Amino acid sequence: MTGSSKESVAHALASNFLGHAPDWYKLTIIGFLILNPIVAAVAGPFVAGWLLVAEFIFTLAMALKCYPLQPGGLLAIEAVVFGLTSPATVYQEVEHNYPVILLLIFVVAGIWFLRDVLLFIFGRILLGIRSKRMLSVMFCLSAAFLSAFLDALTVTAMVIAVAIGFYQIYHRVASGQHDANVNWMDDDSVPDLSRADLDQFRSFLRSLVMHAVVGTALGGVNTLVGEPQNLIIAKVAGWEFLEFFLRVAPVTIPVLIVGLVTCFLLEVTGWFGYGAELSPNVRKILTDYQRHADAQRTLRERSALVMQGLTVCVLIVALGFHVAEVGLIGLMIIVLATSLNGIVEEQRLGHAFESALPFTALLVVFFVIVAVIQDQALFTPFSQWVLSMNGHLQIVMYFIASGVLSMVSDNVFVGTVYITEVQNALQAAQIDRQQFDLLAVAINTGTNIPSVATPNGQAAFCFC
Repeated sequence: MTGSSKESVAHALASNFLGHAPDWYKLTIIGFLILNPIVAAVAGPFVAGWLLVAEFIFTLAMALKCYPLQPGGLLAIEAVVFGLTSPATVYQEVEHNYPVILLLIFVVAGIWFLRDVLLFIFGRILLGIRSKRMLSVMFCLSAAFLSAFLDALTVTAMVIAVAIGFYQIYHRVASGQHDANVNWMDDDSVPDLSRADLDQFRSFLRSLVMHAVVGTALGGVNTLVGEPQNLIIAKVAGWEFLEFFLRVAPVTIPVLIVGLVTCFLLEVTGWFGYGAELSPNVRKILTDYQRHADAQRTLRERSALVMQGLTVCVLIVALGFHVAEVGLIGLMIIVLATSLNGIVEEQRLGHAFESALPFTALLVVFFVIVAVIQDQALFTPFSQWVLSMNGHLQIVMYFIASGVLSMVSDNVFVGTVYITEVQNALQAAQIDRQQFDLLAVAINTGTNIPSVATPNGQAAFCFC
């Protein structure tokens, strides 16, 4: 093989490794993989375990550069190979958190089949309320309510789909190019007369999307299905749907109220780019389009919306009364939504699972890192230090610790780690059941509320 051929092979291998991730990121991951066994041999498994956790948090923090499954998965495989944990421990962690895996697979997929009615709801809200201040509060509140029962990422996707759909409609009308295949991101075709309305409309939609995304966090913290880590915490604590809500409500309901008030004040003051109104020209175009779409909607399409709406009601009731494990309720929703709306082809069913399965795989990688933390007792010194404090200070410290780490890491990972430590403390009789419940609430709210501070603190924020 010639020198140029060897160089080409090396270049191809380097290009394939982690795909389009920046070169500095690829080199960093390779450096991690080389460094870890050296540290394990020289400094021992405890130090190597902490280094692994820091490296894994780095991959989560850099999620916008590269999806964490691949770099995090390589680190997890190396941890098992070099004995920082064992396949048996990993399997025990996965088995212990099986309800969360079912939640991600079936509930998220089930919501995918209800997307038409969600789009219909947000579209009606957008054009039905003329006051931008009230509209913003309604978007935030609606997203919060839906995210308490549905997947927050799916709700965010629906809001973005509504915003993009309406933007495309006005862009095509303003540019005079009614072909749906025309690039709607190209503003050069929009005449100057309509450019101001277009810019204002873009700002209008941007603020609504942000209100809704924050709403998904404000609502998702309230129920055991609102976020995956909620279900993990609820399972460890033994809380069902209603009990979970009542436990966290003293914290989450005031936070929700403050969030709604903040949403309103941002629209009143116009700070940070908020406050843009929907111009009369844009409203007329969108209203005319909606009337036309309603007139063109067939009886079959209308009945599908009704069936999807009823299925959403069934989902809410089933979750509220905890008639079965959450994942099994999701499977029921898939069966109801597809059978009532004539979706019986295998390829049409497959699309619903595309958004959930990558994160499900990443969740299993989380459990590998959690297994390392357990086997090497990495968080034991921190837990012992916090548990040596008085009761109220323990709650504050766990809230701060879980909140800060959730800003730069994934809140599912953080919630799993801390609730396991608190569970261990309960089993060792270091805390009583009442204190355990309060710490569980602190961890749940800590992983949900402060994480809105950064783009990768919530999966829905990354989607934006």
